[in-house]
Amino acid sequence: MKVTPVLCVTHDDLLWKHWSGLGTHGWLPARGLALAELVRWREQRRGLVLIDVDLPRLPDMASEEWRQATAGLKVVVASARPHDEQGTKVLAAGAVGYCHTYAPAAALAQVLDVVGAGEIWMGRSLVQRFLRLVDSRAGTQAAWHNDVLTERESTVARQAAVGDSNQEIATALGITERTVKAHLSAVFEKLGVSDRLQLALRVHGISRA
Repeated sequence: MKVTPVLCVTHDDLLWKHWSGLGTHGWLPARGLALAELVRWREQRRGLVLIDVDLPRLPDMASEEWRQATAGLKVVVASARPHDEQGTKVLAAGAVGYCHTYAPAAALAQVLDVVGAGEIWMGRSLVQRFLRLVDSRAGTQAAWHNDVLTERESTVARQAAVGDSNQEIATALGITERTVKAHLSAVFEKLGVSDRLQLALRVHGISRA
């Protein structure tokens, strides 16, 4: 099995012990104690970094110091008290993932798999918040589906793109959640997208067809 290195930056010995569990899920965790160690990681041509948001002397994520320290790296920020406001700030600062500090090792491995493949990881509530923000600012593009979707698929896609959950869509349309999932699977396949975020960007004309 291929083992991929990930730099885990934390001053907390107990947290490092927890993150070391990534070693049983296809990752090779290396410990870092300060943000300055990202320089060495970059010089070694490594890319993935997991950072404890409670790291002492962590610079403000809107600062030039943070931008320079994380440039060229895929950074996942972990918080013991995750909330949407912090998550929004983290992603706006260029991080590609935001998760709970003590998420199970298997879940952390999934986060790293996703961001390692070039995607972004965020919690469900943060996804919904982001989608609704995109919708309020961008609006829906008239020809986003290029006539490849059925009328029902188009309706489901539009609602998913503004952050509605499967249950909310099912209730609004008088169908089951299972049917909603089936429609979304068809939409993803026809439009060549892999998740709701990509779908929303397509619906709002932010990404290319």
